[in-house]
Amino acid sequence: MNWSDIGDAMFGGLADYGDILALVSNSIWAGAVLGLVGGLIGVFVMQRDMAFAVHGISELSFAGAAAALLVGADVVTGSIVGSLIAAGLIGWLGARARDRNSIIGVLMPFGLGLGILFLSLYDGRSANRFSLLTGQIVSVQNAQLGWLIGISAFVLIALLLIWRPLRFDSLDPQSAAARGVPTVAVSLGFMLLLGLVVAVAVHIIGALLVMALVVTPAAAATRVTSGPVAVPVLSAVFGIVAAVGGILLAVMGTLPVSPYITTISFAIYLVCRLIGNRRGASRGRGDRTVTRAPHPAASKSPRVDSPAWLSATPGSATACARR
Repeated sequence: MNWSDIGDAMFGGLADYGDILALVSNSIWAGAVLGLVGGLIGVFVMQRDMAFAVHGISELSFAGAAAALLVGADVVTGSIVGSLIAAGLIGWLGARARDRNSIIGVLMPFGLGLGILFLSLYDGRSANRFSLLTGQIVSVQNAQLGWLIGISAFVLIALLLIWRPLRFDSLDPQSAAARGVPTVAVSLGFMLLLGLVVAVAVHIIGALLVMALVVTPAAAATRVTSGPVAVPVLSAVFGIVAAVGGILLAVMGTLPVSPYITTISFAIYLVCRLIGNRRGASRGRGDRTVTRAPHPAASKSPRVDSPAWLSATPGSATACARR
């Protein structure tokens, strides 16, 4: 492959860009909705230190989608079932933070192995197998868009209903439990909502790259701000920019959409990290710069080693001269 082939793969459809863009309007809407929901729920993923859980849920979601593909059932339904099973197991068995990573580490290779087994037994088109790993956002149909909008609306409404107790439990679970917050129910409900988001994300951008829209935008937002409103808003904006921007770039050529989405997400994170580092460095320099004002008593008292006439008043200086 030479540079000309790479250019054709990336920009070969630029001449018909307008016509292609009209054909993928469903994909653009799907990317915007997915970026919004993924960015919002990703804030709590970062606060609860559960980025690893997203990958674990995506692997079992991939296994469910592969099983549905094997038996001829609906792939979205299989993906949702796999995600909900994984989310329920992680929320129930990994209620304690120290047990969570071990549970995820056990479930993730199991789900990936099941998915590979089911895809190996599948005799259909190889493109269908590949799309479960890298996504198929450029071919979203009306029914799939309806599924995505319905699930995303349900997740948004549920997040708004449990926003305050979920935020309290995410930031300080011990105090939340002492104040009477049902932490177990809140954690399990959040995991089920996360499972739904991961399920639709797996179907759109693939099991291997789902973290680009659930974790990376929130991680970037937390590097530049810490406000309770600014972080979710920025995270949602970053997710929408990454998803929609990746689609708009992907339709120019023949490459999959996933590399574009992940590259834009990574670029946003790098920029935000540089901004955060520069702010931290400037604050550090400001803290080290201390303006020392002269002490009032020190300015009035004479130096010890100075002659008497340097610190004397005019009258006393005359008296000293007469002596």
